[in-house]
Amino acid sequence: MLLSYCTNVHPAEDLDGVIRQLREYAGPIRRTVGLETLGVGLWLPAGLARQLAHNTEDRAALRDVLQAEGLQLHTINAFPYGGFHNEVVKLDVYKPTWAERARLEYTLDCAEVLAALLPEGTTGSISTLPLAWREPWTQADDDDATSAFAELSSRLRDLRERTGKTVRVAVEPEPGCVLDTVSDVVGWLRPRIERGVDPEFVGLCVDTCHLAVSFADPAGAVQEIDAAGLRIVKVQASAALHVTDPSDPAAREALAAFVEPRYLHQVRESQPAGVVAADDLGEALTELPGESAWRVHFHIPLHHVPSAPLETTVDVLSRTVTEVRRLPYAPEVHLDIETYTWSVLPGASVGITDGIAAEIQWAQSNLFAAAPAVQSS
Repeated sequence: MLLSYCTNVHPAEDLDGVIRQLREYAGPIRRTVGLETLGVGLWLPAGLARQLAHNTEDRAALRDVLQAEGLQLHTINAFPYGGFHNEVVKLDVYKPTWAERARLEYTLDCAEVLAALLPEGTTGSISTLPLAWREPWTQADDDDATSAFAELSSRLRDLRERTGKTVRVAVEPEPGCVLDTVSDVVGWLRPRIERGVDPEFVGLCVDTCHLAVSFADPAGAVQEIDAAGLRIVKVQASAALHVTDPSDPAAREALAAFVEPRYLHQVRESQPAGVVAADDLGEALTELPGESAWRVHFHIPLHHVPSAPLETTVDVLSRTVTEVRRLPYAPEVHLDIETYTWSVLPGASVGITDGIAAEIQWAQSNLFAAAPAVQSS
């Protein structure tokens, strides 16, 4: 598995901004970690993706910076369409939906860029949203999304024939969305193979924070995907907050520090009768019963050990990677560290360069110390 870190942690909406973030952050992170080559998972806003897809000179400029900084691109995060560092993001991150043509065009633009910049002998991956936020979502929307993924499959097949590069799109389940869990994505994709959605080009992105929040078993999730004849294209290495006793006043006070206005922080409570949900942490603190453990969709740095009574679900990440590495195609699965929350993380005591470097070192030591986590050119 090839390791990278996702650049959606850095605010940049144009080419100059992306080039600057690679020079000011990604390159220094590579040197801090002491690697010959570091993988980066680019986030390209829609306007920039369109520009790069249609401008060979701009792509060449980006390629030159990647090479100069010792960086390698094999995955793109095409979940946020744009404005990911606005003061308030929340539900806007799920727009446009897969029922809208703009989402398909954005994804195809990212595929063109990735195919042009992929190192020889490697495959590319693009992670995308699980159709939309759960409401409003109609049968007509679902039919449009099915048609979009069928066209996407055809266009990615054409891209491989034209360029010799394989780019796959990975649907990323997220709590609160139309496709909330791994089981939801499997249940949606599998019957649509007969309707033109090709599992050679469309699979799953397993975000291990989202997986943990849903209280899913990592081994069971990986096995369910494999048994359905679907592919895990990408794993987003991330950890959620875990609180064993959310009724504890100390726990509630600690959790309150993570309430913030930019991103949505879904919460799930595991009860004997099933999982109960809140769409954001502030809502959970006032509305969920707090009778059993909570998990919070707040991406916590992989190496970070919060003060008790807070914990993280980094064990879910470790167990997921262990299971994925057993798959016959594991070397083609991309592992992308996605801690985009540094700017809203309460009490962060290190700079972002040192923080991401520490995450990469943690991943190398704890996930696959004996495996080629980062590919050298």
